[in-house]
Amino acid sequence: MRPAAPLLVTERLELWLPTADDLDPMFAIVSDPLTHRFLGPAPTMADHFMRFTRNAGSWQIYGYGILMIRRRGDDTLLGNCGIFHSWRGLGDDFDNQPEAGWILSTSASGQGHAEEAMRAIYHWFDATYGPRRTVCMIDPGNAPSLRLAEKLGFSPLRDTTFADGPIRLFERV
Repeated sequence: MRPAAPLLVTERLELWLPTADDLDPMFAIVSDPLTHRFLGPAPTMADHFMRFTRNAGSWQIYGYGILMIRRRGDDTLLGNCGIFHSWRGLGDDFDNQPEAGWILSTSASGQGHAEEAMRAIYHWFDATYGPRRTVCMIDPGNAPSLRLAEKLGFSPLRDTTFADGPIRLFERV
């Protein structure tokens, strides 16, 4: 079921609150080997369900969360982007903070969609909550996401291990 209206609209995109109808299409996106190579081990539907509902639940508890992304006027899911509340067991400098994240389908990657969506999300987030420190985590091999984090104003926080792999933590103050 598509929501009655998008939460945010950009020049090319509509950003929607997650619905149950987005669960399977998003699973197809994160299951693509070209996508999940930067997200850790290949997800099971159970893992995906937990991540999806955690991110959607951030809206209920904190008032912000992940948004689903589509091109304007198109029902095809491109991925998700947003700022959600997280606790990953990575330390006081990262846990219990608003965390930014973006995952796009391989067909939508490299077209500036994540940057366009995240700029709209930060505009909304800052206007709603005031400028606040946010964090993000990126696989060190994910050059496009590292570039996007820099464009969005993130600075390196530290490198660590997460889900048995190296991860780079960032903050945006």
